[in-house]
Amino acid sequence: MIARISGPTRALLTGERTALNLLSHLSGIATRTRRLVDAVAGTGASIADTRKTLPGLRSLQKYAVTVGGGKNHRFGLDDAVLLKDNHIAACGSLTEAVRRVRAGIGHTVKIEVEVDTLVQFDEALSLEPDIIMLDNFNADDLRTAVARRDAGSSTQRRILLETSGRITEATVRALAETGVDLISSGALTHSVTALDIGLDNE
Repeated sequence: MIARISGPTRALLTGERTALNLLSHLSGIATRTRRLVDAVAGTGASIADTRKTLPGLRSLQKYAVTVGGGKNHRFGLDDAVLLKDNHIAACGSLTEAVRRVRAGIGHTVKIEVEVDTLVQFDEALSLEPDIIMLDNFNADDLRTAVARRDAGSSTQRRILLETSGRITEATVRALAETGVDLISSGALTHSVTALDIGLDNE
């Protein structure tokens, strides 16, 4: 039993389905997050969500992730700068994209760069952003990236490495054991299975 509620029958039954839908959805998020968190226990890696949330439910969905033991990535575009492939293409290069961003933000704003090859990773590492996201990297390439980061300058060694893309309970442990700091998954919020919760009248 999760809870016991009381009140006029008409009011309870009027609100039943809305309340159960929301509770089941959020409980599903927390449950799936906990499974991933448990799967990476002892590795040093954290599980995080993304902005792939349902309109109007972002705060609740992200809260459910924290209940499951995960961490929140950005809530909005203004929380930090995340340079993705389209931004890099628009600027002509990763180096130019980072240069433009640094010229236009305040000293408290963090910069994260998304890369999808080790060549891009090496360029990003030389630019020393706060975070580098390794998108759809396999475990071998993740280990290589971690080793290169750890062998770098003192500033480079402080860069957080995040991996994302097709994260599952079957693969997450192997990814975490590569030494990455964060594993982010949009599936925690955009395609979670609702927990089966019902309301029984007594």
